Amino acid sequence: MSLDQKLLSTFPEEVVNKRLSRMDQVSRLPRFISEYVIKSLVGDNPKPEDIVKLSDFISRYYPEPKERDRVLNDLISRGEYKLIDEFKVTVDPKRAKRKAEIPSLRVYDAKILPSVLEEHKDMLGTGMWGIATLIYEPSLAEDPSETPITITEFKPLQYAGINLKKYKEGRKNFSTEEWIDILMNTVGVNPDVYTNRQKLLYLTRLVPLIENNVNLIELGPRATGKSFVYKNISYYVRLYSGGTISPAVLFFHGTLKILGDLGTRDCVVFDEVSKIRFSNPDEMMGKLKDYMESGEFERGLAKRVRSTCSLVFMGNIEVEGFKPAEDFAEILPTMMLDSAFIDRIHGIIPGWELPKIEQADIHLSNGYGFISDYFCEVLHRLRRESFSPILSERVKLYAEGGKVTIRDQKAIMRIASGMMKLLFPHGSYSDDELRMIMDLSVEYRQRVHDWLIKLSPGEFEKKTLKYEVIG
Repeated sequence: MSLDQKLLSTFPEEVVNKRLSRMDQVSRLPRFISEYVIKSLVGDNPKPEDIVKLSDFISRYYPEPKERDRVLNDLISRGEYKLIDEFKVTVDPKRAKRKAEIPSLRVYDAKILPSVLEEHKDMLGTGMWGIATLIYEPSLAEDPSETPITITEFKPLQYAGINLKKYKEGRKNFSTEEWIDILMNTVGVNPDVYTNRQKLLYLTRLVPLIENNVNLIELGPRATGKSFVYKNISYYVRLYSGGTISPAVLFFHGTLKILGDLGTRDCVVFDEVSKIRFSNPDEMMGKLKDYMESGEFERGLAKRVRSTCSLVFMGNIEVEGFKPAEDFAEILPTMMLDSAFIDRIHGIIPGWELPKIEQADIHLSNGYGFISDYFCEVLHRLRRESFSPILSERVKLYAEGGKVTIRDQKAIMRIASGMMKLLFPHGSYSDDELRMIMDLSVEYRQRVHDWLIKLSPGEFEKKTLKYEVIG
């Protein structure tokens, strides 16, 4: 039995042929939505007429941004319209009102029927992707300044109520090597192109999605899939690609009185970090460093907000022969070239060791993997669990030439816990497999410490982090 057949046999409803995700007909949709639609509408072996059906469905319900005015005109003319979008609801307690956001129409004050919101309460968090029925009724508007659009029906295009026990039990049917290849296919790349080490490096990108309060840096060349993973695997991720970021967006919006992305997301990613600018650098860096240390932040009326959001900082670096050809300091913006900030980074992923993704038929997945939306929910749910207590009993950390700091301990254990949840969610592993995870986790943190020595040689001692498997 092939790996694809074995996977289909174990998870018949939760996997999809990843090759179908590359079809032009679904390319505009985020991967975590397109795969759900593919599985629901056409299955794993679509016929030509199925592809036409799929294309018609997307063009009908998911208009392009330039068609906004056409959609609004149709809504006003007909009084009703069905639309695919990521819908989010905020609550105004002073006026006892719920405001629905419809991003593709740039509408942020639509109404929603209480019955719809009661059935789909996840709209109140990070939002939900789905098909909504919108009605236009200006006669019902209580305030002339409000947009007279109401969401009257909603059908989710994402998994809800996943069976995590089934996922863990299903893992038992596969070897570690097979499971790693399944995860590689799941994130959309061909495992045959990567070495065993490269697979582990690639999958480390998922650690911030499965483990709370992990802070990682990845430096590597362009076109290695850095941003692709975060854009397409989880709707609990917020990715900033360059540009200026304000405290209101990241922490707390004082005027709207709503939490920023740090308070509502599982992970915030700063892509092309060298181009990131903070509107108030001193305030932002101070609060960011406090958050990275404690998992809490304050701003305005928001006092001691606790969050489990992880952070990822990604930068492009010149590479020669799978080795960095420029200093790390040239990648980070000046405001981040601070030893106090770097010490709060748990690990540096050597993205320079990963191959570029250049040819779709060679580098992208042609096999079966978990539907991205299903896998997104698995990662989200597994954040509630931790391997750290088990690791503390099985692993002893020490350092040659120095001491293991509290930050070293926290960093290594969090990365290791995330990797263990990815590879061994069923809780069964050998000592050699534990060493495989620990080798990588210690290496990531050692790279941070080596950088700290360069930044502040008088403050940080030279040491080599080590571990021993015990028990």
